[in-house]
Amino acid sequence: MSMLELSYPAIDPVALQIGPLAIHWYGLMYLFGFACAWFLAMHRAKAAHSVINRQQVESLITYGAFGVILGGRAGYVLFYHFNYWLTDPLWLFRIWEGGMSFHGGLVGVTIAVWLYARRIRQPFIAVTDFAAPLVPLGLGFGRLGNFIGGELWGRASDVPWAMVFPSDPTGLARHPSQLYQAITEGLVLFVLVYWFSAKPRARGAVTGMFLLGYGLLRIFTEFFRAPDEHIQFDLFGWVTRGQLLSVPLVLLGGGLLFLAWRNRVKCRRA
Repeated sequence: MSMLELSYPAIDPVALQIGPLAIHWYGLMYLFGFACAWFLAMHRAKAAHSVINRQQVESLITYGAFGVILGGRAGYVLFYHFNYWLTDPLWLFRIWEGGMSFHGGLVGVTIAVWLYARRIRQPFIAVTDFAAPLVPLGLGFGRLGNFIGGELWGRASDVPWAMVFPSDPTGLARHPSQLYQAITEGLVLFVLVYWFSAKPRARGAVTGMFLLGYGLLRIFTEFFRAPDEHIQFDLFGWVTRGQLLSVPLVLLGGGLLFLAWRNRVKCRRA
């Protein structure tokens, strides 16, 4: 190890062991994320223009949690390990073996929110505008879970803060890209979307800002994250699967922002 490399703080991925029951940090990070979402939702529900009241928050978070877990697992299997799944279809249901995908989780949450919006008879896009600011901190906690687990590390680098991850068989110093993503997808995106949602916006604008912000930040941080070993690059020798999956989010988010702006202009002229 060179003088410029930082030592990876080898944290035990098991936070608490009670007999045969092992509580992992990664699972706790999900709980922290859902707890933050609940707290923020309760605060946002107090606003006069909120489409979700405080009595409905618990159900919304429950729907969202199922969407994250089921969609995240399905997305990981289908987006990143489709060929393996074809040889072992039941692997989809063995969640304890690990593997979650943000893009799959987003699809799952979208379906869950659509179902809940129908249940409470509120416009779907209005509910997604309410829910969008609740998501980033959970993403940040999830990336911290990746870091603690020593997984999804970055590309080889000689920056002063490069780290050697014990689970990496190459022994190369790498970008701690999990922390980059925790900061950008978690803290930066949260500040951006929550600040944007603090004032009344045209319907769809907050959802659009979240999708656009996440898509751009994910595309950026993927340049520091090592591509999946069994996939490598999808296009041009440098476009990763994560970047490819994020392009539709940028387009959809930009489209929603444009439509929200256009509708607001029309309302002002009317």
